Amino acid sequence: MDSYSQIVSSVAAALLPKVAAVRAGRGSGSAVVFTHDGFLLTNAHVVGSARSGTVAYADGTSGPFTVVGRDPLSDLAVLRSEVPAPEPAELGEAGDLVVGQLVVAVGNPLGLAGSVTAGVVSGLGRSLPARSGSSVRLIEDVIQTDAALNPGNSGGALADSQARVVGVSTAVAGVGVGLAVPVNGTTRDIVAALIRDGRVRRAFLGLVTSPAPLPPPLRRRTGRDAALRVVEVIAGSPADRAGLRAGDLVLSAGRSPVADAGSLQRLMFADAIGRPLPITVCRNGALVDVIAEPVELSGSEV
Repeated sequence: MDSYSQIVSSVAAALLPKVAAVRAGRGSGSAVVFTHDGFLLTNAHVVGSARSGTVAYADGTSGPFTVVGRDPLSDLAVLRSEVPAPEPAELGEAGDLVVGQLVVAVGNPLGLAGSVTAGVVSGLGRSLPARSGSSVRLIEDVIQTDAALNPGNSGGALADSQARVVGVSTAVAGVGVGLAVPVNGTTRDIVAALIRDGRVRRAFLGLVTSPAPLPPPLRRRTGRDAALRVVEVIAGSPADRAGLRAGDLVLSAGRSPVADAGSLQRLMFADAIGRPLPITVCRNGALVDVIAEPVELSGSEV
């Protein structure tokens, strides 16, 4: 057997027992066992609004599961198997991936249990919009792969050559274009919150922004190339009360540089709710400092 086949077959042997087929209501897909006590990781869109469903493992074991928590804005959900689960898969780190690296997708596409496909990392740092009610959030650092993904792969494992799960397969964007939610520090925080609280609390600031290059004088002054242009300030929002205006260039928030929507979004978790957030903007060529106090995101906010 050639070395490529050896790698793919060894990853398949390691992960096939640990990737389950799940069905919840009208939805179905895959899920990855990731703890010794039967917690599974999948996509939120696989389980939808269901509170329970059925899980089936490669060894023939099947039975009910309960939905511990779901977070549509990251497209992640945690399930708890009510029947004995196999040993957990090892979670890796998507931040260590490089374009061109071999990855293996394990899931249950089109109702075909225990399917394995292989490919490479085609792109990194992609963004995928996720929606919950009227709230929209970008899932950051999405992994793009040419490993074949089909309906039913959702919630399955995308693994590196060491059988470490580096992504959760989530979408097919076209022929030869599959996308996976990365397994990284942010994902681990979300999973921990789902296990602990059943949901992810997020902060709401009330800004609509887009990346923008800095004018040359500001580049020389700050040593940076880009910031966030405020496109809209939601009326009555914390940003509005703090005095932020459309046209402002956001340079920093929480005393950390801001160059894209993700860098601001990463600050908007539970520990930011109700706490003063210093923000520095450039307005009409002058630096302006304001203090905003984010509130908890609800379904009515954008």
